[in-house]
Amino acid sequence: IAVFARGLGAARSGNTAQARENMERLNSLRDSLIQAKQSYWEEQVNIQSKILEAWVAHAEGQHGHSLRLMRAAADAEDATDKHPVTPGPLVPARELLGEMLLEANQPARALKEFEDSMRIEPSRFRGLHGAAKAAQLSGDHKKAGTYYTKLLTLSKEADSDREELREAKAFLGKK
Repeated sequence: IAVFARGLGAARSGNTAQARENMERLNSLRDSLIQAKQSYWEEQVNIQSKILEAWVAHAEGQHGHSLRLMRAAADAEDATDKHPVTPGPLVPARELLGEMLLEANQPARALKEFEDSMRIEPSRFRGLHGAAKAAQLSGDHKKAGTYYTKLLTLSKEADSDREELREAKAFLGKK
């Protein structure tokens, strides 16, 4: 999880060299899991590696390729049963696909991915914010209002200085 998180952060911030190092480390861990005949965990690490590869491609301007890779990772994650002793993915791949589509200025497609992600992983802060933003940018103000309202309800005890919450309040006309 730590290797994946460092790699994702590096890729999302444009540090592709560090992201590639973490991707190589993930691939090494995957190979160890293959040797240990841990097929479930091997597949989870493989999905994480695909996600990093997609975000590295995105950071390098290969947008069509990155979206294909990210969709493949999301589809693979969706096809995988959740292990009974884990809470689920660190960040759902389909949610990350939605974020990538937002960055690619495809808000209607992003909205679909966020909504699909929320069917499996409901009430996630980033999922709700992504869906609200995608709905807003695609012109569905009713749906954006619904998601922003859910985001504020979910975060009623949170630090209200978060950018996402300020954005929700501004959209809904709240102080």
